Amino acid sequence: MSLLPKYSLGVGDRFGHQGPAQLDALILASRQGIEIAPVWNKSHREHTITGSRPADVEAEARAAVQARRWTAPYFVDADHISLKTVDAFLASSNFFTLDVADWIGVDAGSDCVDRFIAREERLVGRHALPGLDRPLEVSRPALAAAARKFLAAIREAGRIYDRICQAKPGAAPVIEVSMDETDRPQTLVELLCILAAVADEGIPVQTIAPRFVGRSNKGVDYVGDPAEFRQQFEDHLALIAFAIRKFQLPGTLKLSVHSGSDKFALYRPMHEALKKFDAGVHLKTAGTTWLEELVGLAAAGGDGLEIAKEVYEASWQRFDEFCAPYASVVDIDRPSLPSPEVVARWDGETFAAALRHDAACPAYSPDVRQLLHVGYRVAAEMGARYTAALEKYAAPIAAYVTRNLYERHIRPLFLGQEARE
Repeated sequence: MSLLPKYSLGVGDRFGHQGPAQLDALILASRQGIEIAPVWNKSHREHTITGSRPADVEAEARAAVQARRWTAPYFVDADHISLKTVDAFLASSNFFTLDVADWIGVDAGSDCVDRFIAREERLVGRHALPGLDRPLEVSRPALAAAARKFLAAIREAGRIYDRICQAKPGAAPVIEVSMDETDRPQTLVELLCILAAVADEGIPVQTIAPRFVGRSNKGVDYVGDPAEFRQQFEDHLALIAFAIRKFQLPGTLKLSVHSGSDKFALYRPMHEALKKFDAGVHLKTAGTTWLEELVGLAAAGGDGLEIAKEVYEASWQRFDEFCAPYASVVDIDRPSLPSPEVVARWDGETFAAALRHDAACPAYSPDVRQLLHVGYRVAAEMGARYTAALEKYAAPIAAYVTRNLYERHIRPLFLGQEARE
């Protein structure tokens, strides 16, 4: 089995140009004594929108690794795949995020639930979790309710995993199970049920993505109480440590935080919790790189700024189309968005200041940032014109991408240091 290192960072890249710049951020971390594995991830939806293929992600990762002489592990993630979409990713991926959100709440059948309860009778009762000062109480009704909600989803994850094993015998890739796209956070009993069912299915899961409290909107800071998040995060870390021993799951099993980019309010609490439990984490940061590309283009002025303005105008005009697929992870105050006529008068620094994630800057707009986060379809429709601009302004864009990942994400989360602008 391929082992995922203790710390890993999902470095998705919409247009496949920022691999070396992303890797430079991890090289800076390694010089500080922290090894973080890069995981290049791109979903079926993103491939469909941008016209890329899974093999393109592998090629980008391989080229970046060669260019920077990276000798540590790296991974290519088939992000949010289902049984319908997994085949296209089989040849080029060594990490698979199994997305079974559509199966959550599907009735697995009373016989299936009864068999699960009979197998896992040992879970009913009181359990001491390492690092927590209160026990976990598991009642039979609560376990049965969790099984009814999640067993069908885990059985579907098992079918996807079996398909991967059939197509890649002996490959033993990293497996993540994604349970984050639900209407509410999982309870500890529910997460215990999920991990028990994963073990029953024989899935060697190394990362699990639960739904956390609060809102993790795309590309902007956490909305909620960081103290409440920390308590849940610690509870989950304790449960994972318990489940590894209880169910003989891989010792590398860790939490995966989706929509994890730019959650600046959470990085210090997460860092402290990880240290307390000596635990690892996988953080997905895909969209933040695309936004740094736009910042770099806008700040460059000239045709770079014109492209950024065109992306904004089209995104503003196609608001409903772009936001609908991301309804659960964007929260835009539409009246607060500047009109395209206003944005057309902006200079490069004004545009960059509105987009750059700096809450201390009066010009920063989380609404603009979220809209442009989901507006990458416009850049994809520009085709060669957009990618030519990325090449023309490669150096300044790369500096923004590296600084963003290292200073704003890696330093506070993995190093426990304040971010620097």
